[in-house]
Amino acid sequence: MSETENENVEETTTEEPVAEVEETEVEAPAPEAPAAAEPAAAPAQSEPKKKRKRIPRRLRPPKTRRRTAPSTERKPIVRQPKPEHERGRRQERRGVVVSSAMDKTIVVKVDVITSHQRYKKVIRRSVKFHAHDEQNAANVGDVVRIVETRPLSKTKRWRLAEVVEAAK
Repeated sequence: MSETENENVEETTTEEPVAEVEETEVEAPAPEAPAAAEPAAAPAQSEPKKKRKRIPRRLRPPKTRRRTAPSTERKPIVRQPKPEHERGRRQERRGVVVSSAMDKTIVVKVDVITSHQRYKKVIRRSVKFHAHDEQNAANVGDVVRIVETRPLSKTKRWRLAEVVEAAK
């Protein structure tokens, strides 16, 4: 019985590859038209794209830089004259003096009127600035113009430019 079992096992093992070969031969020639669609879909399903993070540094592709040809002549260094105008445009605000009790310092209340970006509602808010007043010229209630300047103290970053309208 052992011989017949061995023969049956051999027959089954020999028959299976033959059957597989026949099936693959039958399947391969039939789908010729959709063959172009299969290779595009097959790599996406079979293997995901490898991340660069996992590749060791020595195996990563080198970064290439664009090579420029060196110029034959050196250009002379030309110094342009400095512009005459001020360094930057200084901000100006116009507001009402709220307090002038300090020496050489006034507190100016500036009303800012803007419209809301989304709802377009007019929003009024006020900001108080400490401004430097060298001659103590401004009094409470005056309308003044202040100009942005370098920090003069912990809170003073503005200075009095002019008194536009004196208080009545």
